[in-house]
This record gives sequence, structure tokens and C-alpha cells, in this order.
Amino acid sequence: MGLWDKLMGEFVDVIAWTDDSNDTMVYRFERHGNEIKYGAKLTVRESQIAVFVNEGQIADVLGPGLYQLETQNLPLLSTLQHWDHGFNSPFKAEVYFFNTKQFVNLKWGTRNPIMVRDPEFDAVRLRAFGTYAVRIADTKKFIREIMGTDGHFTVDEISDQLRNLIVTRLSTVVAQSNIPVLDMAGNYEQLSAYVTQKIAPEFDDYGLQLTKILIENISLPNEVEQALDKRSSMGMIGNLDKYLQFQAAESLGKSDGNSGMDMGMGFAMANKMADSLQGNTTNAPTQTTPPPLPQQHWHIARGDSSTGPHALAAVTQMIAQGVINGTTLVWCSGMENWQAAAEVTELNALLRVQTPPPLPGQSG
Repeated sequence: MGLWDKLMGEFVDVIAWTDDSNDTMVYRFERHGNEIKYGAKLTVRESQIAVFVNEGQIADVLGPGLYQLETQNLPLLSTLQHWDHGFNSPFKAEVYFFNTKQFVNLKWGTRNPIMVRDPEFDAVRLRAFGTYAVRIADTKKFIREIMGTDGHFTVDEISDQLRNLIVTRLSTVVAQSNIPVLDMAGNYEQLSAYVTQKIAPEFDDYGLQLTKILIENISLPNEVEQALDKRSSMGMIGNLDKYLQFQAAESLGKSDGNSGMDMGMGFAMANKMADSLQGNTTNAPTQTTPPPLPQQHWHIARGDSSTGPHALAAVTQMIAQGVINGTTLVWCSGMENWQAAAEVTELNALLRVQTPPPLPGQSG
């Protein structure tokens, strides 16, 4: 700082700081030789605190307001400098402005999976990420523990340490919450509040207040997520038969139906679905007796007309009565043309039964 700066500093009697950044936590007001004129005006804005440091020792702390720097406004500094009598000359002191607003949207996340015990899956590995917000709560503790003599302290200088602190404590806090992994996605709000409550005391040691931790996502390893997807699919399908159908459909879709095995599985699945649509369920009783044979109905020619259809029993009776003989023309479904009864296998057998063979010892 040159002579001109020194001369201008002696004429300046207003000490103030306006923050034109979003990440400055502490700013030291620069004066040549740290000289401050007695009676200078100090402006401390909302969300600011001014701290006077004399020869490395913290003196007065002033909140928002407009102050005229005199002995009555700086009692501790006056004591440290032994202002027992009237005082109207410049004095030396460092003035630090602390930004007490919330610093929000600070990122945190697990670089490596953390191991936790789960009541349902036993030991699992989790990844998590989110945001958090902090503010300066105790200026003296923050100077001693974190800032030191840094004249321009930004949030980036401490964010890594705070992020590591959150991740280190997260596994313990999540385990103590006793919230199953499957229920965490539906309890992010409650879990975030619980984590904030448990980790906040760690920030107090730095003179900071942890106002909020937000958990945006908790994820499992890919293998576990795939197993959960399968489990969810089975739960949606219901029973094992339907699950097998689902697996067959998946396999058929993946190979585009090109393999013979997939085609066979596809036909089997189609038959199974057809049976289901017809009301045949796996719980239906098995039929123990064969169904009745299909009945043939015959049409009998009589002159220029025909009669029928006649059931086989009626035809048998007509053969016995002589109404039908081997030359009688007959027809039933499936035959192309009318045929003589003797030429039809079913009726020919009946015609032979109805005509008794010759008695023994007699010639035909």
C-alpha cells in the first residue's frame, strides 16, 4: 500500500462491507496499518457481524446497526488498549465482517458405497447424495477452529471437510434409524430431518450451524437393483405359472422369435393362455372318464325321397326289421355320395349280424 492509500485511509471514517459474491464467509476490512480514526462510523448490515481483533486477541463483537467507534461502543478494546483517560487519536485494530446468511445448495455425496445393516437384506452397500445448508453461528469459535488469520475466507475452503464429515457420519446415522432400505425412498423427508439432527452437533464444534441436510437419492448396487426388479415383476405377476409365461415372453422378445426353442415356448405359452381364456385353470379337477363318442346320423333312401337323419340305434332297428338291406342307399356327414349300405363299413357289420349263418350240416 503506497503513500496515497495511507493518506486516503486517514480521511476515510466509514467502515462498511457489501458482499458482491455468493461464497464469502468472512472478509477483513483493509486499512493501512489497521489504523482506525476515533469516532469513525461503522455500518453492520443485516446478516453481518463485525468482530474487532486487537493484536491477535478477539475484542468486541457488534451486530447489525450503525456505530460511532468510541470507548463506550468498544469496551473490551478500550480495556485491552488501556484507554483509561480521554482518547481521540487513531487506534489499531483488525475488523472482520462475518456473513451470517445461510450458504445453501452445498453438495455432498458418497464417493464409495457405504456398508449398512438392513433388517430385510442383512448387509447392503448404499450410495447416497444430496445437498446441505450452513451458516456461521459462533464467530469466536469459527475464528479459532477454522478461519485463523485468513482475510478472505470462502465456503469452498471448508466444503470438502464438511462433506467428508457428513459422509463419515451417514452410515452410522442410517443404521441407527432402523429404516429398511426399501422404505427409504418413501421417507427421504423424515430421514433428512433425522440425519440433520444427529450430525448438527459435529458442526457446532466449528462454530457453524447445520440448518438442513437434504437426501436426494439413495441407491443400491446394480446387481441388487436388478434382483429387486425381478422380485417386483414376480409380485406383479402373482403365481409361478404366470411368471414362467412372463419369462417365456421375455425370452421370445429378446431373440425376436428366431430360435426353435423360443418358438416352442411361444406356442406353449399361447396354448396356456387359450386354456385360461376357456376357463381351464390349474385348480380344475382332472376328467377321469372319456367323453362320449360322436354320434353319426344317417339318411335313408326310399324311392325318390329320403328319411333322416336317424341315429345309429334307429338304423340298427330298421336293419332288423328288414327296412334296410345291403342295397339300400344311405348317406351321412363326411360322405361324398350316396352308397349302398353293404359298402359302408359301419352298416355292413350290422347287416352281417342280422343275417344268421346256415345251420351246421346244412348247405348254403
